[in-house]
Amino acid sequence: MNRPQTVIAYINVAHALDHLMMLIFATAVLTMAVEFGVPFGDLLPLSLGGFIAFGALSLPAGWLGDRWSRRNMLAIFFIGGGLAVAATGLARNATELAIGLTAIGAFGAIYHPVGTAMLVSHAEKLGRDIGINGVWGNLGVAFSALITGALTQWFGWRAAFFIPGAVSIAAGIGFLSQVRDEKRLGSKAGGQARIGRDEMMRVFVILMCVAFSLGITFNAVTVALPKLIQERITLFGSAPAVVGAIGFIVYVCGAISQYTVGNLIDRYPLRTLFLPIGFAMTPLLLIASVAHDWAMLIAATGVVTIMYSQVTLNDAMTGKYTSDEWRARAFAARYTITFGVGACAVWLVAWLHRIGGFALTLQVLAALCVLIAIGALLFPRDREEPAGLPAE
Repeated sequence: MNRPQTVIAYINVAHALDHLMMLIFATAVLTMAVEFGVPFGDLLPLSLGGFIAFGALSLPAGWLGDRWSRRNMLAIFFIGGGLAVAATGLARNATELAIGLTAIGAFGAIYHPVGTAMLVSHAEKLGRDIGINGVWGNLGVAFSALITGALTQWFGWRAAFFIPGAVSIAAGIGFLSQVRDEKRLGSKAGGQARIGRDEMMRVFVILMCVAFSLGITFNAVTVALPKLIQERITLFGSAPAVVGAIGFIVYVCGAISQYTVGNLIDRYPLRTLFLPIGFAMTPLLLIASVAHDWAMLIAATGVVTIMYSQVTLNDAMTGKYTSDEWRARAFAARYTITFGVGACAVWLVAWLHRIGGFALTLQVLAALCVLIAIGALLFPRDREEPAGLPAE
């Protein structure tokens, strides 16, 4: 039988690599646009296929994880994803680049439904372990900006794909050697949420609405942040390494929030946390839409912090409301919506930025996040957790 700590360690590394590999292009494109002689707004949509695959293939990946093997699916993610990323670094034109980015998204789709289901099955404290896992994912986003910016500036954009690809392949080999396929486990972190069946449909609808709104916002912000930093935060220059370093700092703050919220999930009812987090996104995005320099840095940090807090909260909700037999498919359904509509965010950012800059882009996202606030208001209380009291 596998040691839970070993399995969770590889799941955490996979989460970091998943987000890092998916967002290499978002920073590298700043340099690639110059080399390819194509404007940013025209080159960015080449990643659309990758984001569509990232969402659309979540369902079959989750089904295979439940019906075949979560361990083997995660191994395919590590090795297949690494090969796809490295191959993208060999692209010679826009067509080859689009194919490579689509392949990255296809393999990247495996992680969230399969890896998160494995995590919940091996977790000892659900909130804590989801929070820590979220930190790893957030660090992957943060390092995608930092590492890609540094590698692009010093060695060229191709190295920014080659090196992470090699790391992922090496991690996959280690995973196969240290983690065996095993009989499915029930969650160690507690059973399902204590709400009535009549409220389950309400929870499902709320989670799907939040997945829709957060999916577009999450992908729009993560894809646009390097360009947003380059345009709105000019205090330290606009070199790729500088943009990457600022992005890294912003995402580290988001990682801290995920760890904090993860620990709070083990102590308080989900609705108690959902209300303040759900209501914070819209005003922060409106502030960011008009901010520059230091004000923009603070606002962007606030947006990313709340955004990732909501992601952690949503993972805990999904994990508590599903049995292990269906867990990968439940996560797959949620992530299909989150990342499926997120694919629209690439087109949305390119289009809105072209006609109204980031002011219009962030204002549209702020309006969309009103859905999250409504979801927080309608979310039911756990029957065994009185309002305002810590959960046992």
